[in-house]
Amino acid sequence: MERTEEERICLCALARAYGYVPQKALAAIRAAGSATAAFRADTSGKLGGEAFDSAAMELEQARRSGCRFIGLGEAAYPALLAECADPPLGLYFKGDSPPEAVFSGLPAVAVVGTRNITPYGREWCTRIVRALARAPVRPLVVSGLAIGVDITAHRTALDCGLPTVAVLPTGIDAVYPSRHVKDAERIAATPGCALVTDYPPGTPPVRMNFLRRNRIIAGLARATLLVESKVRGGGMMTSRLAASYDRDVFALPGRVDDPLSQGCNLLIRENLAEPVGDPAALAERLGLGAAPRREEPDFTAAVGRYYDREGYPEKERDLLVRMAARIRGRRGISLDELCAATRLPFSTVSRVVSMLEMDGFVSMDLLQHCSAHIKKEL
Repeated sequence: MERTEEERICLCALARAYGYVPQKALAAIRAAGSATAAFRADTSGKLGGEAFDSAAMELEQARRSGCRFIGLGEAAYPALLAECADPPLGLYFKGDSPPEAVFSGLPAVAVVGTRNITPYGREWCTRIVRALARAPVRPLVVSGLAIGVDITAHRTALDCGLPTVAVLPTGIDAVYPSRHVKDAERIAATPGCALVTDYPPGTPPVRMNFLRRNRIIAGLARATLLVESKVRGGGMMTSRLAASYDRDVFALPGRVDDPLSQGCNLLIRENLAEPVGDPAALAERLGLGAAPRREEPDFTAAVGRYYDREGYPEKERDLLVRMAARIRGRRGISLDELCAATRLPFSTVSRVVSMLEMDGFVSMDLLQHCSAHIKKEL
């Protein structure tokens, strides 16, 4: 057995023995000189032949499922993560490209925030990631595959041809939430992208794993962007961890009375984060070069052209354009408010909005709040 493989197995066994709290295991490794030496010198009874065999079987299982274990100290281990005070002893990696290609090439930007993303957050998250994709130096987008900001960042990155890494709160053989299985498969199959975790196969999505996962997201990235967050939340924790690692932190400002912007506004007031106002300027501030600016397209003109091509009667086309303009002018407007603004009956408003939604110009949430759909604009 090669020394590197033995060291990898010992790292895996130490991580499990110390409950995935890296500080304790790292102290033992530093004192002994290597994971293998720490394993052999153990007198606590935590380590032994059974622990070694179990770790060896675990790594073999990961390999058979198309995954790779990258031990701390290996050339493939992400350099920025290794600089942190509490790096994981190893990472389980699944991707189409080798880890050296994923972690050693492009600068990484973490994009994080609330699961309860608003239309405002979704629109600006999309705009920001698209601006990063237009920059001369195209970054790696890191997030956590969660509902809301995370999945918006991942999907936009993939759609724009940017590489993205999803850090999982589970074993590498699982995806949480399950609704994002297809997204995870797409990430793992796309060159330059990957799924990573420090938890072994079979690990369920328990609360503590989400909290520990945040340090990896912050540690992998040169800079962290908080899109939306309450004063407390995973995105806030990731941003504060990034600041503690002496990394750049940015936050999207929001309304003072909006709970989902209070976390961003707080970080800005505390001078822990720089405010984001211009996505193109953010790309330049990140050292990615000046992203070419795009003129804002005329949304209502695009709606009109679409329904002209579809051969709609002029009266119906004008109604669709006017409704689209109302929705574009006030993000989050409800169907009842549209009725009051247009003086049309609810049945007409509902029918027109449904048509706009079906054709991809409008999105509507469960509370029947409407927003212009950015995908049709750009």
